Amino acid sequence: MAKVKNCRDLTLIELESENIIVIACDSLGAIGPKEADVVATDGKVVGRCTVRVPLLEVMAAGAVPLAIVNALSVEMDPTGKEILQGIREELAISGLKDVNITGSTEENMQTVQTGVGITVVGQAKASTLRLGKARPGDTVYCIGQPKVGTEVLSGAVPDVPLLKKLLTRDWIHEILPVGSKGVLYEAEQLAATAGCTFHLAADAGLDVHKSAGPATSLLIATEKKAKNRLQELTALDIFKVGIIKSVA
Repeated sequence: MAKVKNCRDLTLIELESENIIVIACDSLGAIGPKEADVVATDGKVVGRCTVRVPLLEVMAAGAVPLAIVNALSVEMDPTGKEILQGIREELAISGLKDVNITGSTEENMQTVQTGVGITVVGQAKASTLRLGKARPGDTVYCIGQPKVGTEVLSGAVPDVPLLKKLLTRDWIHEILPVGSKGVLYEAEQLAATAGCTFHLAADAGLDVHKSAGPATSLLIATEKKAKNRLQELTALDIFKVGIIKSVA
């Protein structure tokens, strides 16, 4: 029988064949093109931002995305079509054109506010799963300033192409996207998953409590003094967050 467990924001289904199904999801509300939305933007932006979060979470864990399930609380035409276009654009930019997409829209009621839920299903081998890999003595860095709300609509944020580059570096031990609970919370989760504790020693200019919205920051657990090597991979801001320490 398959074994199901949770690890941080992921659901893991361990199969008898040593394959592991990795599931992540994200939701969005009151952001979009409808009259009652708090943040106004087009449906393509909604699709791109929302699908990016679970894609980053699944791939950072070492899994390959297989399918995307979108639960759109809007009508198909025109808002749903725009959101789906955004999802497909994000997949194309990420080099993931063959990922299967399925989902549903609201066709029985007229909606006045945008609501979206997206789930990404991926697969990994037990031997390649990248969870709990941070080590005592690792430095944790944050790539990208935390952004939320209208801030997300301007400027660059971490994306799948950047994540792919980071995953190829053996001096990077673990990667964790940051969401609404902020950098400090996620750094503590990163350490706890590895059976360690986290010591905060953040650079000036980084708000460790601020929501990072749709994964606008990535935490990187690396060997010591890797900031310059990280900066060679991205033009995004990089901040030291703290140190992973052993419990004893």
